[in-house]
Amino acid sequence: MSRIQEELSISLKLLKQEWEEDLTQYKKKFLYTSISDKKEEGVCWYPVQLKKTKTGFGERLIVELERFDSKQSHVFQSGKSVSIFSNHDKHQSQENRINGVINQVKKDIMIVTLQAEEIPDWMQVGKLGIDLLFDEASYREMESALKTVIKSEKGRLGELKNVLLGDKEPETKQADNVQNDQLNSSQNRALNLVRNARDVAIIHGPPGTGKTTTLVATISQSLESVKQVLVCAPSNAAVDLLVEKLIAQNVTTLRIGHPARVEDHILAQTLDAKIASHDSYKDLKRLKKSAEEYRKMGQKYKRSFGPEERMQRKRIFDEASRLKSDAESLQDYITYDIFQQTQVFASTLVGASNSALKGMSFPVVFIDEAAQGLEAATWIPIQKAQKVVMAGDHCQLPPTIKSYEASKNGLSETLFEKVIKRKPEASQMLNLQYRMPELIMGFSGKYFYKDGLIAAENTLEHKLADDEPVLEFIDTAGSGFAEQQEEESLSTFNLEEARFALRYLENLIKRIGIGKIKTNAWNIGLIAPYRAQVRRFNELVFDTFEFPNLRSFSDLLTIDSIDGFQGQERDIIVISLVRSNSSGEIGFLSDTRRMNVALTRAKRKLAVIGDSATLSNHPFYSTFLDYVDQNNCYKSVYEYWQED
Repeated sequence: MSRIQEELSISLKLLKQEWEEDLTQYKKKFLYTSISDKKEEGVCWYPVQLKKTKTGFGERLIVELERFDSKQSHVFQSGKSVSIFSNHDKHQSQENRINGVINQVKKDIMIVTLQAEEIPDWMQVGKLGIDLLFDEASYREMESALKTVIKSEKGRLGELKNVLLGDKEPETKQADNVQNDQLNSSQNRALNLVRNARDVAIIHGPPGTGKTTTLVATISQSLESVKQVLVCAPSNAAVDLLVEKLIAQNVTTLRIGHPARVEDHILAQTLDAKIASHDSYKDLKRLKKSAEEYRKMGQKYKRSFGPEERMQRKRIFDEASRLKSDAESLQDYITYDIFQQTQVFASTLVGASNSALKGMSFPVVFIDEAAQGLEAATWIPIQKAQKVVMAGDHCQLPPTIKSYEASKNGLSETLFEKVIKRKPEASQMLNLQYRMPELIMGFSGKYFYKDGLIAAENTLEHKLADDEPVLEFIDTAGSGFAEQQEEESLSTFNLEEARFALRYLENLIKRIGIGKIKTNAWNIGLIAPYRAQVRRFNELVFDTFEFPNLRSFSDLLTIDSIDGFQGQERDIIVISLVRSNSSGEIGFLSDTRRMNVALTRAKRKLAVIGDSATLSNHPFYSTFLDYVDQNNCYKSVYEYWQED
């Protein structure tokens, strides 16, 4: 067995390990547990009430449900599969459950697209609840893709396998370089790298360097010489962002996937919506309606009727069948017509296996956020590719993996990471960043990007005021702020540090001026690496009256974990690092790529709050503390107490 085949076989084994672990964790949270336990785990909303129903594109049934217990934290999010149940009687059967896909979750409201043609009667009575379902289908698609890649020897997939995993050198063609006036020099180099590649091209986009802008430019450039391309990303949100940017460039884009998994403003780009707005849709509706009427008419006949009635019923059913067949042919024509006019097909990595794309091949497949996609998922769209273009940053968040063992043994290494390490000549790093002043950029630029980043001229203006430092580290060592652990989730929090962070933020807002911040619509991000600390922040801001000024800023304030901020930016960022103990334990703060994300979100002000005595045991934080010290950005919590 060759090295590549062995590597892929190991990847398959690790994927199965992850699948098992994910299912085990799901069962532990879910099966054989009471409703109250499931609520504690965040995998059930109960009780909920049906607020509204409507019919969306493609005659899909959409319901809006509201929960009563708003304090309970949960893991529901758009795109997840759910099961709505009734607790009307204690003997819950399959009959009083209906599955669906979440469109949106907003505070206490969940909007779900049902897998049904009409609302079942039981949804109108008794208490309703919503359970999270396990997503087995994604694992099946990933497993199938890896097995196909392992088997592939000849053909384009076999060649790409050898190029991407290291045995064959990527080929390039020599063409005249093009210059896009909207791009800077490193972005133009990336554009030409993609243009001249025959097999693979990698766009390495550190924070704030315009990776998505560059990718959209390369897609537009490719469409000058090819008719259609496939564009993918690991998450629905990342796909929708790309679709939005492509539409703004007047690129005809078709968003493949369940409409419930698509953001509202992108819905018009889905197949359901494009069918509904097609010139022939009225005829299709009429045929479907007639077929249904004939079917109902035929069902009215009883068995006891004579031969003549039976013949009549047969004629009616034949007509219903003919009309149904005509409707299917017309729907196929409409779909074909839409596909012919499409320049970009856009889907998630797993969504590239959608039946709508069956049998299709593309001259170029673009994969955004490729450093966040599991290798197995990344192979799904590559099976349809003649050439692969990946964009991302392996120095930021890796894919989320449930199995510690599988992650440790290599599942967390993405295909993007493998290619950029093994084929550096096929990659181009974007080096001009437009987000952060040099002082905020400096540490990450040195630690992760080998001093390869430059702060663009516009960042000189990125400050709150001339006398307000853009970077501060506030040391809580010796303050007595101690970390604690939540009993139910085992997640870590630090209540006193949370209070201090909120006081610091309130004072900063007062110092800069509430009016100035609101007039400029400067937004604020409050980041914690632990979910338990995020919960403390939310409780302190919204459930108590300790911080009234911050509550009045709720439209400009986002409180979330680091993962929730990936790909985003805010004018002001305050990070609470939480950990404070005598043994120097920092847990998953040692995932330095995650911290790179946190430290590179701020445009005008970054304040990091943490305990240097605990953090400095790790070389990454020790280097960071040296950096803030050298640049006079270090402060002690005592200085703020004296100010108070």
